[in-house]
Amino acid sequence: MILQVNEVTKNFSGLTALSQVSFGIKENSIKGLIGPNGAGKTTLFNIITGVFPPNKGKIVWFDKEISHQSPENICRMGVSRTFQQPHLFRSLTVWENVMLGRHCQTTAEFFACGLRFPSARNEEKNIRQKALEYLNMFGLLEKKDRIARSLSLGEQRYLEVARALATEPKLILFDEPTSGLNDQETDQFQSILFKVRDMGITVLVIEHHIKFIMGVCDEIVVLNFGVKIAEGNPEMIQNSPKVIEAYLGVEEESD
Repeated sequence: MILQVNEVTKNFSGLTALSQVSFGIKENSIKGLIGPNGAGKTTLFNIITGVFPPNKGKIVWFDKEISHQSPENICRMGVSRTFQQPHLFRSLTVWENVMLGRHCQTTAEFFACGLRFPSARNEEKNIRQKALEYLNMFGLLEKKDRIARSLSLGEQRYLEVARALATEPKLILFDEPTSGLNDQETDQFQSILFKVRDMGITVLVIEHHIKFIMGVCDEIVVLNFGVKIAEGNPEMIQNSPKVIEAYLGVEEESD
């Protein structure tokens, strides 16, 4: 397993957002995380990426516990993410946004950069070149000098993926990547997840679009009220009585 969630519990002001949630993610796979609104999905993403520490349990990354590491350290270890609403530097250019993602993996120190040592210049050249490669991958190369806020929502989502890839991750967490996209853009994003997986990067994705999630995932975890109620392949999840009840409810029997 590339990452393991072991009996994670998270409380906020006496309310339990997650309760003893456990599952693992196989390397080079696409795993889905679904559940009704308020199920605790984004809270779990925030715990995995170091935004919140768990109250109980732990997150294990390649056999190393990372439950109390900072988001910056977790990113450097190889865990990146996107957000429900694209988190971009909206006043910077498309190219600059991707280059900033790349900087988390730089090694040149501030002193070397200030004096423009050859090592720092070479590293900066590499950052710029790799950023262009990622922009080209998502059809954004011709828009590299545009301000990020001028892009359409779909293009902003592609830019956020390009920036996530620039951190050189081993795992990317996608938080509702098709939110606000039309059917064509949603289908295109399905191809993007496969492209990311084919690059040797593992994927964990939250999504409310059931057709989308069933079409891309090898395995799916289902949360409801902070508790894991099911885990398995898409067919198992579609036929799980607990999952059907969580999404559709159970009709009361008539007298």
